[in-house]
Amino acid sequence: MTAARRVVVKVGSSSLTTAAGGIAPERLQSLVTALAAVRARGVEVVLVSSGAIAAGLAPLGLKRRPKGLAAQQAAASVGQGLLVAQYTAALAAYGVTTGQVLLTVDDVVRRSHYRNAHQTFAKLLELGVLPIVNENDTVATQEIRFGDNDRLAALVAHLVHADLLVLLSDVDGLYDGNPALPGTSLLTDVRSDADLAEVAIGSVGSAGVGTGGMVTKVEAARIATGAGIPVVLTSAPNAAAALAGDPIGTLFHATGRRRPTRLLWLRHATEGKGALLLDAGAVRAVLGRRASLLAAGVTGAEGTFHAGDPVDLVGPDGVAVARGLVNFDAEEIPRLAGRSSTELAAELGAEYEREVVHRDDLVLL
Repeated sequence: MTAARRVVVKVGSSSLTTAAGGIAPERLQSLVTALAAVRARGVEVVLVSSGAIAAGLAPLGLKRRPKGLAAQQAAASVGQGLLVAQYTAALAAYGVTTGQVLLTVDDVVRRSHYRNAHQTFAKLLELGVLPIVNENDTVATQEIRFGDNDRLAALVAHLVHADLLVLLSDVDGLYDGNPALPGTSLLTDVRSDADLAEVAIGSVGSAGVGTGGMVTKVEAARIATGAGIPVVLTSAPNAAAALAGDPIGTLFHATGRRRPTRLLWLRHATEGKGALLLDAGAVRAVLGRRASLLAAGVTGAEGTFHAGDPVDLVGPDGVAVARGLVNFDAEEIPRLAGRSSTELAAELGAEYEREVVHRDDLVLL
């Protein structure tokens, strides 16, 4: 941890705001002080901060996070500016310049967007800027309903080639049960999923202002550690101690190695917008040889999707075996299914000779 030269820190809504909405200045200032101390040691920092929707509640006269999507987006629109303004002012007192980065899934799943996101982060860090990242809640739909910033932080950590991910919560680590009940114990180290076998993981915090919970934090830890990035999970008041390398909270040890960030997003941050139905031979080719999916192995399609969308690859038994970025629209699939690339090129033109899903745009489920 002390050797990390680039760190991603994620803080949740409940750690920054009151239950009634609005930013708690003393909580934000405490976090900023910890981040500034890390920066003073020469460590690059990326902050993934929730709190936009929660920060917009009080100005809009809302007592709790609204359930309606339009109201959530309105709160995010009001709150995001307030949140970043406070971060900017607080960090400026330490001589740190901030930059806002709002992301959606497409920004990293699609090749051109991913390349641009990577270059933007690289340039911000090169210029000494501390990027403040959030999902683009004002315009996003799926992210607000299903996404969470824990998962976003794990994927950003991989995108920026971080050495460490620190998840700050309203509890001081991962317990083997409800930490409010007697007899539960803190897990100081998690080295594999086997260490989580007997752990009862809770859900959204009692404050009611966030979307995540311990489930999303453990999933984020799996994503990051599976890509070779260790994760520390602790409470926001322990941020300074965690970033200083003190043995605090729960340390999730790295279990895997780095792989293309787009594929992490495809596996963990998307849902199939439709399905391609495969014959048994195509399933074997995709699973066994990691081959591209050709039209000859496709028997049909379900749902509505367009070229470039993520789709699930489903075997004859109805089980999704992979997810990939499709190269054709759904309405084109019926005339391609079961036919060889040579036949399609001769009848429809050279552009139909390409793979239905290229192996570089495919992940196994």
